[in-house]
Amino acid sequence: MLGEQIGNVGTRAADAIVRAIASLRPNPNHLTFAGLLINVAAGIIFGFGYFFVGGLVLLFANIFDILDGKVARYTNRVTKFGAFFDSVMDRYSDIIVLLGIIIYYSRDTVDHSTLYVALTGIGLVGSVLVSYTRARAENLISGCKVGFLERPERVVLLIIGSLTEIGPQDNFFLHKMHAVIWVLAVLSHWTVVHRVYHTWRELEREAIEAKAKAQAQVASLAQTKTEDSKSNLNDVAAFRA
Repeated sequence: MLGEQIGNVGTRAADAIVRAIASLRPNPNHLTFAGLLINVAAGIIFGFGYFFVGGLVLLFANIFDILDGKVARYTNRVTKFGAFFDSVMDRYSDIIVLLGIIIYYSRDTVDHSTLYVALTGIGLVGSVLVSYTRARAENLISGCKVGFLERPERVVLLIIGSLTEIGPQDNFFLHKMHAVIWVLAVLSHWTVVHRVYHTWRELEREAIEAKAKAQAQVASLAQTKTEDSKSNLNDVAAFRA
């Protein structure tokens, strides 16, 4: 009950914000682009090592990512180009934020780490491929929204990891960015593999169904020809009689 009440309060608050923004009649694509610019700011902040502040900015940026679609629906300005533009800006946002983290770990600071440069780079490649595999698969099958680490989960993990980068180093609950980077590096590619497997399985299923349908059509045609032949023979026999 409490969770439902909190959800209802959050929904009402979001709806109020959407109505307030919609009253200004903004172009939803402008909100999407504003979200990208804020993500660029987050990436720059990450590059300088201010992870906690970067997490707050990243949180703010993704409020725009939520609101642009809601405003578009509320103002009846949903377009195919808007969906395409939003997807492209999301890819830029993902890359820029992770690139900022890579830059920080590659700098000559106390936190310099070739390992975390590599792991963040692996996570960056995985995040791009998660989106690419879905887009490519859905040209072949009806849907490919499978796998654990989609964009919302990646963003939440980055925000959580960033907001723990504060306070004393010996606190068990703080400074979890390294753990988040490991999770991104591993589970993003796990999601890619899952989507590849799902696409293969669906294509195999469709091929088997198509083959069975073709065989059924051939059998039906053969049966029809047999029945026609029998009918013709009966007609000939009747004529001779």
